[in-house]
Amino acid sequence: MGTFATVISCDERAAGIAFAEIGRIEKLLSKYDPDSEISRLNSAGYIQASPETYYIIKKSKDFSAASSGAFDITVAPLVELWGFKDRDFRLPAKGEIALALQRIGSDKIILNDAGRSVKFSTAGMSVDLGAIAKGYAVDCAVRKLKESGITSALVNIGGETYGLGTKAGRPWTVAIRSPDKKGFAGRLELIDRGVSTSGNYEQFFIKDGIRYAHIFDPGTGMPADSGITAVTVLANDCLIADSLSTAIFVLGKEKGSAFVKNIPGAEIAKIIMEKNVPDHK
Repeated sequence: MGTFATVISCDERAAGIAFAEIGRIEKLLSKYDPDSEISRLNSAGYIQASPETYYIIKKSKDFSAASSGAFDITVAPLVELWGFKDRDFRLPAKGEIALALQRIGSDKIILNDAGRSVKFSTAGMSVDLGAIAKGYAVDCAVRKLKESGITSALVNIGGETYGLGTKAGRPWTVAIRSPDKKGFAGRLELIDRGVSTSGNYEQFFIKDGIRYAHIFDPGTGMPADSGITAVTVLANDCLIADSLSTAIFVLGKEKGSAFVKNIPGAEIAKIIMEKNVPDHK
């Protein structure tokens, strides 16, 4: 999935079980695997999906609707246009952004529950599950650990983290990295909970003194400019935490705080606003 994964547990079986499950999910959802279902969907504009791939796309559509479009997996054309796919960064012209926006919108993904078919209604569309697949993979790994009788583990994929049970009777402790990368912005304790952080300080480029990060506002076609540098979300599972952190980053502090109140078991653990973080020049 283009990132790292770690598993911590006193049970020596845990890592093998978790990594096998993460690898299985990656073969379905990774945009980096040309044979994955997501890659085939992006190439052909249509697939008959496996139950899991269909589930994650349907959940993504639901979450897009609930967040008024702030969360949207169809932003892949924008990710590519701005150079984040191959890290050949550029500032697109307004006309290029306008054309890309014609291919954006989860309402353009047509689902058929009976046959689990997924179809794009507009040519040139593609999806990027980077804001939900890692969280889902964590949840799947945790479920496999539970099925194997493992009651204590910390699973982390690219910062999407779930604390299963306790660590020797105490909560799992995870740190929130400071955006200036000079320490920690806080610590959280997890017992059967997931956590996710979205921010503009890991993947970005700077042009003429302006920072452009990899999280896009699907409404404008521009990198999100909500005033947030980083947001950390706690939830009962990592899929929700992963999706929420992205949506809140796009919505901004006020709208994001109101939105999360409608999600059972979820809460904002920390929001860091831009004025607290110097540019990385």
